[in-house]
Amino acid sequence: MGDKRIQVLLVDDHQVVRRGLRTFLEIQDDIEVVGEAADGAEGVARAEELKPDVVLMDVKMPGVDGIEALRKLRELANPAKVLIVTSFTEQRTVVPALRAGASGYVYKDVDPEALAGAIRSVHAGHVLLQPEVAGALLSQEEQSSGTGRGNTLTEREREVLGLIADGRSNREIARALVLSEKTVKTHVSNILMKLDLADRTQAALWAVRHGLTE
Repeated sequence: MGDKRIQVLLVDDHQVVRRGLRTFLEIQDDIEVVGEAADGAEGVARAEELKPDVVLMDVKMPGVDGIEALRKLRELANPAKVLIVTSFTEQRTVVPALRAGASGYVYKDVDPEALAGAIRSVHAGHVLLQPEVAGALLSQEEQSSGTGRGNTLTEREREVLGLIADGRSNREIARALVLSEKTVKTHVSNILMKLDLADRTQAALWAVRHGLTE
């Protein structure tokens, strides 16, 4: 059981690329290429048929591209880990892929040994992120989800949040807004819940980032 090989499906519209990948991966003792597909639609069908452990998926393919194929696999609850294949100039496609459920990505000029390591890594449950894409993902998260969540706050909650950012205690906030401390605590709890934050420190940082302080 412990020596079971990692089963990999190759999805790329270039036959030469698939052949090269297969040739290298088949010399790995712990990796087995179980199938190939030339586009996203075929990749989804083959993944459903073969149930591989890892799908190595190109991004740009005719018809159904890699990201759409990834979304379809997630809709089908396919358990395969998906490793996106991209180039450095395609970062704008990597973030949507990660949001769609990819376990990470490798560059098209990846060193063969690094590719094998990436496959082993995502199979083990890890997420592969290069620093520049991790930064882009974090930035987008802060801009999109942060602003969106902020819209769910009531006017009173925004006032409370602004005072939290100013370093005020619940008692001081209660005095400033002429509320009971119990009411302030309720507002603070609601703020943390709506913004998906862990504590007042995170709330204060959120308020500063989103301009709720003077």
